[in-house]
Amino acid sequence: MEVAELAPGLWRWTATHPDWKDGYDWSPVVGCFYAETDEATLVIDPLVPGDEAERFWTALDRDIERRGLPVAVLLTEAAHARSSGEVAARYGADVWGHEEARGKVGGADFHAVRAGDSVPGGARVLDEGYEGGSGTPLFLPSHGALAPGDAIVEVAGELRVWWVFEGEEDERRYRERCLPAFRRWLELPIERVLVSHGEQRSFVRADVAAALDQPPWAGA
Repeated sequence: MEVAELAPGLWRWTATHPDWKDGYDWSPVVGCFYAETDEATLVIDPLVPGDEAERFWTALDRDIERRGLPVAVLLTEAAHARSSGEVAARYGADVWGHEEARGKVGGADFHAVRAGDSVPGGARVLDEGYEGGSGTPLFLPSHGALAPGDAIVEVAGELRVWWVFEGEEDERRYRERCLPAFRRWLELPIERVLVSHGEQRSFVRADVAAALDQPPWAGA
C-alpha cells in the first residue's frame, strides 16, 4: 500500500486487486481516495489492502474519529464496489453508485445515482454520454477534483480515455455522444484528476483536454 496526500484533506492509497489475472489490460494496483468536506468524510472506490489491512484500518479509524462527521462511500464505477460494503458497515455509512453496484455492497444501504445527481460532500455525478455504461464519474468541488473512474486513466505519464471500439457503431457513438459529454467536463474548475488506474501525477484540466484530443487507449 502506498499512501499520498494530494492536497489538504485529500488522500490517495493503492491496493492490489485480488481479482486481477494475467492478461488483463489494467494493472493489479488500483487507486482509492479519501476526501474531507465540510459536511462529510468521503471514501471513494475503497479497496482494503489485504497485506496491510491493520495499518489501513488504524489510519482510517483515526481520521473518521477525529472528524466526527458522517461517512459516505462513493463509487465511480459499479466494478469499483470492491470493499465498499466492508467500509460502510464499519462506519455506519451508505453507498452511492451505479445501480449495477447494488448487489456488490453487502447489506449496506445503497443509493443508485445517475448523471446530474448530487451526492454527499457536495460532489456531483458527471455524464459520460454512454447509456449502457456503469460509470458514475464524480466532480468534488471541495477539492476541484475530477474522479473519472475508468473513463480516463494514466498511460505512460499522460491521461488517456480508456475505450475499446467494438465496431463502427460503437466508434460513432463515442465520437457523437461520449466525446462531447467528456468535453463538457472541461467547463468545470478542474484543479486535479484522481487516477484510479495508472500512476497518480499532478494532472490538471489541461491534461484532460489533451486526452480528449487523442485517440482512446485500448489497453495493453
